[in-house]
Amino acid sequence: MKYCIVILIGLLMVSCGKEEQHDFTLNGHVKGLKKGTVYLQKQKDTIMVTLDSIAVNGDSNFVLHSELPEPEVLFLKLDKNDNEDGTIAFFADKGITEISSTLKKFNFDAVVKGSKQQTVLDEYLNMMSNYNDRNLDMIKESLESQKKNDTSKTNALKTEFDNLLKSKYRYTINFAVNHRDSEVSPYLAISEIPNTSISYLQQIYDTLTPHIKSSKYGKQLNDFIKERQEAQDELAKENQD
Repeated sequence: MKYCIVILIGLLMVSCGKEEQHDFTLNGHVKGLKKGTVYLQKQKDTIMVTLDSIAVNGDSNFVLHSELPEPEVLFLKLDKNDNEDGTIAFFADKGITEISSTLKKFNFDAVVKGSKQQTVLDEYLNMMSNYNDRNLDMIKESLESQKKNDTSKTNALKTEFDNLLKSKYRYTINFAVNHRDSEVSPYLAISEIPNTSISYLQQIYDTLTPHIKSSKYGKQLNDFIKERQEAQDELAKENQD
């Protein structure tokens, strides 16, 4: 009987140990957060699915868990119970990711430490911040030139807008090609430049390593290219008729 009890206790300990194991763990800290709810979410089709959540009451530190079959972009959502919320997108992989931010500037003060994919994504986002800053400056300049009826300035800014957008697309394409061994590459193609020409999207896909082609975003990019090509072929057929 004692032997059976020992075995039963051992099985229960193993079972509990398995339940506590997770593919992915998020350790979070939001400075100034006293009360609210944080959600770990993923996007499925067009809706957001909650993977884990926890109510914060006095402690600004929290831990969230989830199963994670492969690297993908997840979202940390904060509901402050005051009709305001914020969301931080990050590239997750198996293991532990740490996210720290502040209550006042939850989206903008976020610092993410974790996956190698996030490191690659951060490199891209840092460069994009320069493009975005210049874009905001040009919007301001354009509004001022329109108030002054400065047509030549307005037209010049429009040309600069177009060139900036082309530069952003070129950088994204080159970045994706140069990081063909990262899941970030097909993700950027889908999320940042879906409207670029099919040939450029195909170029990105063709350079991906076999492992990345078989990843979630690699498959999505391949399907997206096929859909774009089919739509283009159908339109060309209609124009011929």
